[in-house]
Amino acid sequence: MYSSAISSFIKKNDYPGFSPKAILFDMDGVLFDSMEGHVVAWIKAMHEYGLPFTREDVYMCEGQTGATTINKSFIETHGREATEEEKQEIYKLKSHYFDEYGKPAPMPFAPDLLKEIKKQGLQAIVVTGSGQPSLLKSIENSFPGIFEHDKMVTAFDVKYGKPHPEPYLMAVKKSGVKPWEVIAIDNAPLGVKSASSANLFTIGLNTGPLEPEVLLEYGANVVLDSMEDLAKQWGHFTKT
Repeated sequence: MYSSAISSFIKKNDYPGFSPKAILFDMDGVLFDSMEGHVVAWIKAMHEYGLPFTREDVYMCEGQTGATTINKSFIETHGREATEEEKQEIYKLKSHYFDEYGKPAPMPFAPDLLKEIKKQGLQAIVVTGSGQPSLLKSIENSFPGIFEHDKMVTAFDVKYGKPHPEPYLMAVKKSGVKPWEVIAIDNAPLGVKSASSANLFTIGLNTGPLEPEVLLEYGANVVLDSMEDLAKQWGHFTKT
């Protein structure tokens, strides 16, 4: 199944092959078991400003910058864009509720997979739409010696967040490798679309409540159910 997905990916993009040298990781729901905290924080903050927001909305908006999520909700609810002040106020409130929820733990099996990636001599790079200082600071504490800070791509680095391809294209540029030498791993539809639009081999990690078909529709080459599943299947993607 995986070899067929890889072959189709190569053919579709007219690439000379597929030889992974850099692995790009989304953060929330991939490296950290943090999505429930985001669900609670987003819903509470949005509701305080009279903006309807649901659990499904959180997952469908995941990956894009907080400002984009807030602006989209304002347009849908009030028929206008949010002011910069409103964006900052709501995101600050959301960040407060997220920190109040408690420190998220690393996703089970993420440390093991990252150690294997390091052992294989592959680059590991974070590509996230988050601007959450508490999460960004916890990367080095949770995964010491794995990620280089100057190669991370966060909400602070891009003009266009996911689903635009800019975040993943920037990560490829920072990695110094070719697009066919990259694997992107993301759990959110918008993140999957971002990586797929950058013409990268994209693994959809379905750690949320969405149906697997959603991630496939947004461009995932392969969909797996958990980080444990990815760790067990990892050899299929690097031994090609």
